[in-house]
Amino acid sequence: MSASAANSWFLDSTPGERFPAWTRGNAADVFPDPFSPLGQTMVIRQAMCLGLRDAYISLGALDWEEFEHPEAPDLFHMYGGYLYNPLSLTRLLGARMPGASPEAIDKAFFDDRDEVPAYVEEPWHQSPDHEARLGASMGWAMSTESLPELLADKEFAEQLRDGRPDLSALTDSALISRAKEMLPVVQRLFENAMRVSSLASMGPGALAAICEGIGEPELGIKLLAGIDVDSAAPSHAMWELSRTARASAELTAAFEAGIDDLLDRLEAAGTATSTAFLGEVREFLRTYGSRGQNEYDILSATWEVRPRIALAAIDLMRKSDDAQAPSVRHEASVAERDRVLAIVREKIAGDAETAGMFEAAFQSAGLFLAGRERAKTNAIMAIGEIRMALRELGRRWVAAGHLDQLEHMFMLTGIELEQMRHRPERLRDVVVPRWEQFQGLFAYEPVFVVNGRVPGLSEMTRRDAKQVAVATSGTVLQGAAGSGGTATGRARVVLDAADPMGLEPGDVLIAPQTDPSWVPLFVPAAAVIVNVGAMGSHAMIVSRELGIPCVVSVADATHAIPDGAMVTVDGAAGTVTIH
Repeated sequence: MSASAANSWFLDSTPGERFPAWTRGNAADVFPDPFSPLGQTMVIRQAMCLGLRDAYISLGALDWEEFEHPEAPDLFHMYGGYLYNPLSLTRLLGARMPGASPEAIDKAFFDDRDEVPAYVEEPWHQSPDHEARLGASMGWAMSTESLPELLADKEFAEQLRDGRPDLSALTDSALISRAKEMLPVVQRLFENAMRVSSLASMGPGALAAICEGIGEPELGIKLLAGIDVDSAAPSHAMWELSRTARASAELTAAFEAGIDDLLDRLEAAGTATSTAFLGEVREFLRTYGSRGQNEYDILSATWEVRPRIALAAIDLMRKSDDAQAPSVRHEASVAERDRVLAIVREKIAGDAETAGMFEAAFQSAGLFLAGRERAKTNAIMAIGEIRMALRELGRRWVAAGHLDQLEHMFMLTGIELEQMRHRPERLRDVVVPRWEQFQGLFAYEPVFVVNGRVPGLSEMTRRDAKQVAVATSGTVLQGAAGSGGTATGRARVVLDAADPMGLEPGDVLIAPQTDPSWVPLFVPAAAVIVNVGAMGSHAMIVSRELGIPCVVSVADATHAIPDGAMVTVDGAAGTVTIH
């Protein structure tokens, strides 16, 4: 490998002139880790980029010819193996949207950081035609009462899982075909996800402005509590499993013996209790198995691939008492929201125009924030079908001696996958050196913004060399308000959702970022603190649904907050106090 190749990843993108700025803002929630070559070249480039393109066109934000290479746009750039969000493209949405601005978009979607370049307006950015079309989309978002297309998508995605063939009976060619057949499905589902996500901040923004106007800015975030979201559904199902285990001496003993081979031991036991519980776990994995860390990447070890991750969360919930049930917290969250709702309605009752805008914003916020999570879940289920088909192919290549481990096959590109089906004996020469470099990418913290120039790996900070001052007693760390309420508890830093063993009920969970695989850890936690995140981030939405105080965008919280320290989290103020 040449020196230049060692300083880059072979699939890194090249910034274009029209859209030069790219950011990890909000991307760290969705794409936390380096992304596999097979995942990037198939799922990202052949499905999700096309879905994002189509979403922006359908919203009225851009026309086909305004994209760079619209037939195959690279809308999630890769640098150092990490995926980036299109900062230039998203700012264009703000420039053309009535009542918005690029600066407002930055505040809503991206962390407030000094390294974010200032927006530079180009003559072609202003467009009365696009402003009118976006205005129509905004009007729809503030007036519609349902999103039936997302319900239809959900039924379709569930049918994909229900109709999964016996993968072990398919030929190698049929497995690849099954994976490829899912790509246009992901494109369509992701288009709906991005269309809803792009409009999801309108309702919350209007609510915040109204609350600010009546001198009660802290109420805005409380109005977003208690929204039912699909990404929290697995936690409710896990809780029920945890109650079953907690109530059974036999199952309690099985969990206490460890979770690494728990399913095998339950099957070997063969008792009525173990058999019934095993059936419930398998049904859970069948329903929610596509979820997991970095779940957009087909390389990811989701719950279906690695059930231990889900079992660890169930075990943690098993130690919690009934008062920490997601349903109990959710009901309390809804009650608090309704109390605040009544206060705001009373304060604006004499202003018909403001009252009308408030009701529209409240309706839109609940509908679109829930819709955003539902649409993402739909796309994830289709991606899960790609993952399982290709893992079956990889299993065969390992059994035949062509691969040392199944995960190596995801170092191929989409084209190479087609080639290697015919000559799999050549696999090692391609995937082994890539796997070694790919593992090295995890050692780097990607730069937050790329602006017109590709950074080399040497310009990125090595995680083991990062210097962060540890907060001392009395320090107040400022982040962004995520979910209202206050809580005091022991700080527990968890870097991997698959290994939450240090977390105990009542602790304050401190995480680098969160995706749906982290949600079960919210249930026993007293509060949640996250390194990154902005308006509408996953941690915010789920914390509000579960009624848990949450502060996001606390810079380097996992390094700055001592593990084991007592901390107080104020979710409305966005502060973390170290005791």
